[in-house]
Amino acid sequence: MLSLGSWLPSLPSLAWGTALVDSILQGLVGACAVSILCSLVKIYLYIQCLNDPDKQREKETIRSQWPLLDHLHLVLLTGIFTVVGHRVAALVVLEFSLRAVSMLLSLHKVSSGSAYSQLFLLCQYSLGCGISCSLSYLLAGAPHRTWNLVLSVGLAGLIASYVRKAARHVCVMYELHSKERYCGVCISLLASWHGIPLLLCNALKVTFVVADLAAVALINTDFLTTSEAIRFWTPLTICYTLLVIYMQEEQRQNPSEQAAYQTVFVRMGGLLILLMTVGRWMDILNVFVSLVGEMWCLVHAGIMLDICRQQVSLPFALIAAPGPARGRPQTPSSAPLSTTGAELSGAHFYLPLPRSGAILGRTAWMD
Repeated sequence: MLSLGSWLPSLPSLAWGTALVDSILQGLVGACAVSILCSLVKIYLYIQCLNDPDKQREKETIRSQWPLLDHLHLVLLTGIFTVVGHRVAALVVLEFSLRAVSMLLSLHKVSSGSAYSQLFLLCQYSLGCGISCSLSYLLAGAPHRTWNLVLSVGLAGLIASYVRKAARHVCVMYELHSKERYCGVCISLLASWHGIPLLLCNALKVTFVVADLAAVALINTDFLTTSEAIRFWTPLTICYTLLVIYMQEEQRQNPSEQAAYQTVFVRMGGLLILLMTVGRWMDILNVFVSLVGEMWCLVHAGIMLDICRQQVSLPFALIAAPGPARGRPQTPSSAPLSTTGAELSGAHFYLPLPRSGAILGRTAWMD
């Protein structure tokens, strides 16, 4: 007897039946992870703008976001992560890991939470692909794979719903509740909102380490011999390394919204050219699906990305500025030499030492 699956087209990355249900569940878990990330970043940026008198307009912009947009974001990402095959998803994860390492090395100059928030918002699509790859690898051959994914969806959906409600509550009531001190959620955030970037950073480190290992393992399953793997990994490594260096320099020189979209096109274009030589026809189709996913994530987080760019641009300008504008204290040698004797009485000087730097010494002047 013919089944429904025999009448439906056969796609390598989307099998019909139980495998289709598993793909949808994996995509839903990845979309919930992205939703949790965006909600936590939204809470952090809103409280940060609320505490800054000069950022009240940005605070109102975050508050005025359409709530149904988050639900649409969840639905669209679920469909995209369901369709994208594990091969392209794995390549997206590996590419972002190289880019994240490069960005983290450049962020040591500016220890700003907004700089890390910008990185968190840029990793939305890569995070969903990483979750999908990890679940595909960890649950491969599991006897109760579908039920495990159902439990994962339940847990991820519960956390995403709670964090999304918390973000909505913060945008509406945090300003009042933080003053009155009678709301448990707002009181907790009042004391711990500074730790949100560190929490996300540690969680994403663990997530992408597991995702990178799963991505490498999933890609290697397509090769029968070591020579085939070398022919694939060698151009991939060279291409990604040069691409990351170029994009990082371009982003540093022109940190604008247009540069972010241009970076997405350059990345996906490089991945498309690579897969046209060593990939399959379905991989090329999945690259275009990934392009849509990346663009949608940037559009959804456009307001928060603009706020992060505004807050990050000032510290980088201070680092690049010469002379006293860089924020370095003036040394005694740069101080004016025309000083009267009354001003010298009981003065403090910085005495340079060869090993321990400079210490504060008090010089008493004798009559």
